[in-house]
Amino acid sequence: MIRLDDLGLFARSAALGSFSNAAREAGLLPGQVSAAIQRLERELDIRLFARSTRSLRLTAEGESYLVHAQDALDSLRAGHERLHGQGPQLQGVLHVAAPSDLGRSLVLPWLSAFRREHPALSLRFLVSDQVSDVFRDPVDVAIRYSRMEDASYVALPLLTENRRVLVASPDYIERHGQPHTLEALGQHACLLYTLGGRVYDKWSFTQPDGARQTMTANGVLSSDDGHIVHQWALAGEGIAYKSAVDVHDDLMAGRLQVLLPRLTGDPAPLHLVCPHRRQYSPAIQKLHAWLKTRFAEHVRSPQP
Repeated sequence: MIRLDDLGLFARSAALGSFSNAAREAGLLPGQVSAAIQRLERELDIRLFARSTRSLRLTAEGESYLVHAQDALDSLRAGHERLHGQGPQLQGVLHVAAPSDLGRSLVLPWLSAFRREHPALSLRFLVSDQVSDVFRDPVDVAIRYSRMEDASYVALPLLTENRRVLVASPDYIERHGQPHTLEALGQHACLLYTLGGRVYDKWSFTQPDGARQTMTANGVLSSDDGHIVHQWALAGEGIAYKSAVDVHDDLMAGRLQVLLPRLTGDPAPLHLVCPHRRQYSPAIQKLHAWLKTRFAEHVRSPQP
């Protein structure tokens, strides 16, 4: 018979990438976790992990079984939360991931306020532009940009009308002037964003007549951290193509200005993403409502 504890250790070992990390999290010895996985493999008559002295990865059978194991664990967890989630306080641990710039500038204080309203809830906040896999990483929910078309996820809307905008500081504009066409933009210092080794230098816009136009951005400054690109723009180092919600306060305060306002930037809707099996968690439901309200309040003032 499969032990529930073994199932949990399997899921955590897969998420954390090692028996040692899973053991440390559970307050066990690595050998105890290894023994639990071996028991589970005997019960299932399959090999769940391909092991070596330096790495631990799921086999194809392990990948397939992980989905069912997590479904079973999450179903039990959801039952517990439904029984105990009607009290005045949320409990447990909630792992949240957010993009770098958005996470540091906006989400951090909002999450701090959320936890103050639910003091029995433990919060783990991951800030990174590396896309978190909510099925594999130790993350319950992730705030993500762009349209979510993957049916394996639940994408709870946070800010659907958000778009990208061209911005530069008044200091940069004073020193270099501002472009009045996309062709002229190609002669300016653009602040480039990289992710996974890819440079995002193709900036697309929609003309007033609905035609799409793409230009190649050129620049000597690039970073894989959106917050750094933001700070470079504020420092007058060049022109950035940023999510409007990221730079909203700077636009309102005049620290940044919108360039080529007649052009419409690419959509950048925000969602709270979680696996479908976790969508009824009271903590996630309350967090979604909290963040959606905060984002709506944040952009309520008129855009420049």
